[in-house]
Amino acid sequence: MHSSAVLLIEFGSIILGLGLLGRFAARFQFSPIPLYLLAGLAFGEGGLLPLGASEEFVAIGAEIGVILLLLMLGLEYTASDLVSNLKAHYPSGLVDFTLNALPGAAAALLLGWGPVAAVVLAGVTWISSSGVIAKVLGDLGRVGNRETPVILSVLVLEDLAMAVYLPIVTALVAGVGLAAGSVTLAVALGAAGLVLFVALRYGRVLSRFVSSDDPEKLLLVVLGLTILVAGVAQQLQVSAAVGAFLVGIALSGEVAEGAHTLLSPLRDLFAAVFFVFFGLHTDPASIPPVLVPALALAVVTAGTKIATGYWAARRAGISVKGRWRAGGALVARGEFSIVIAGLAVTAGIEPSLGPLATAYVLILVVLGPLTARYTEPLAGRWSRLREARRPPAQEPAPEALTETPVGD
Repeated sequence: MHSSAVLLIEFGSIILGLGLLGRFAARFQFSPIPLYLLAGLAFGEGGLLPLGASEEFVAIGAEIGVILLLLMLGLEYTASDLVSNLKAHYPSGLVDFTLNALPGAAAALLLGWGPVAAVVLAGVTWISSSGVIAKVLGDLGRVGNRETPVILSVLVLEDLAMAVYLPIVTALVAGVGLAAGSVTLAVALGAAGLVLFVALRYGRVLSRFVSSDDPEKLLLVVLGLTILVAGVAQQLQVSAAVGAFLVGIALSGEVAEGAHTLLSPLRDLFAAVFFVFFGLHTDPASIPPVLVPALALAVVTAGTKIATGYWAARRAGISVKGRWRAGGALVARGEFSIVIAGLAVTAGIEPSLGPLATAYVLILVVLGPLTARYTEPLAGRWSRLREARRPPAQEPAPEALTETPVGD
């Protein structure tokens, strides 16, 4: 009885604290993610007040948080949206992967962490935070800008790539062999292809089956279906998150909109619990030794994200100012970087990977809104300074006037 009371007190305190932190972040118009991570650091092992009784309950909540994050991400898109984006913008996706995943992989190898950690850190530095970027674009009033579809297309391609990337990481951190890993990837790709086909051909039929005028029944059916599919996916070593993402894609129309409205508060609650859980498993004392590599990696990949957005916007025929705005908007990393790092931390791949990922996300989730706001003005100012310092072009010397004799 006593342990149950302690669990309720601890978990209630966590939720109340997260609510207050979220209100504080909203008042100053920035993402609450860094505050949630710091809260986890404060109450985890080595923190100010380590928790005990509620840790297992928080772990379950964190797992639900990841599932809901990916479900809500899938609900944002229809299958036709994903297919059209893939056809039209895949070169931007390739540039994004090359410029932003490779620095993370190189950093892990330079630190001597091995190939599995390199694949994980590549994902941490590759995927931008859709949630933070969408909020920043809304706050800056740029939703209707010409470069915004380019930004969204890059984010969509990253989200679609997660359906392939997460099964690979799940298989690697589980230590399965090449044959088993290939089977896992084949199952994931087959499932993704099947879901896209069913959604394109029979999406309306599936949505009508799930649909209900009663919000309670709709919530129960969608949530139950998502957790069931996520569990089956995890049993097949495909990743529960991918299963949830595919369920979201399969639903469309009014069902997707209704489910999105109903599940948004639950997503926000359990996502906050997930960030706290990640912080709980990171010893604050382990962060200072990796702070310099995290800062260097943040600087490099902030630059490569800006270059990605600039290139993608130029390819779409956007003006120079819009190119800089697109690049600056893509810098923020957040929820999915932590999701990817969490897979490695749970599997015990590399002790320093979790602290580095925490420090890296903390830096870029704060820096991202600043680059979104100031990259274009600073680039314009730098361009004007270069123009002012450029020596004026030398005018050609006037030709000597020659008198022509006048005839008699």
